[in-house]
Amino acid sequence: MKKYILAPQLTTFLLQDDGRIPNNPRLPLLIYANALKLPAYDAATVCERIISSNGWGGSWRNGIYSFHHFHSTAHEVLAVARGTARVHFGGQSGPKIDVKTGDVVAIPAGVGHKNLGSSSDLLVVGAYPRGQTWDLCRGTPDERPWAVENIARVPTPASDPIYGVQGPLLSHWSA
Repeated sequence: MKKYILAPQLTTFLLQDDGRIPNNPRLPLLIYANALKLPAYDAATVCERIISSNGWGGSWRNGIYSFHHFHSTAHEVLAVARGTARVHFGGQSGPKIDVKTGDVVAIPAGVGHKNLGSSSDLLVVGAYPRGQTWDLCRGTPDERPWAVENIARVPTPASDPIYGVQGPLLSHWSA
């Protein structure tokens, strides 16, 4: 699997609470551009194996929801196995980032994300740190009190989903 992993081109964003999407007050969003050099055949399986070998599970294959949402009970990794997308992170005032095949995004609990548009062939592999179970929050006023409490309780993962225990996630997400 190591033959598919490239040196990370990392960009970080510490996103502020926008009143609707709480984001994460201490953990930055991590964008790993060109993290993976994927084969033309079955790239999603390669993504799943790399992520699983680094202690992340509950993987799925799909796209990215086209509405602002976040997870209050789990961190999430998105590996772009095929295609392109423009993703809005952090709610209305957050950055809009173009992702493509081979890019990986590590999303801390509480950070909003929304697909603004994608290629017809978009395929994303998502997963969560082992032991964490995701929920789906949309930033409504009634969910805010418990969502903010949940976000504060989500533990830091034991490893980076792509680079393992030596990966940049651990240094950027350290307590």
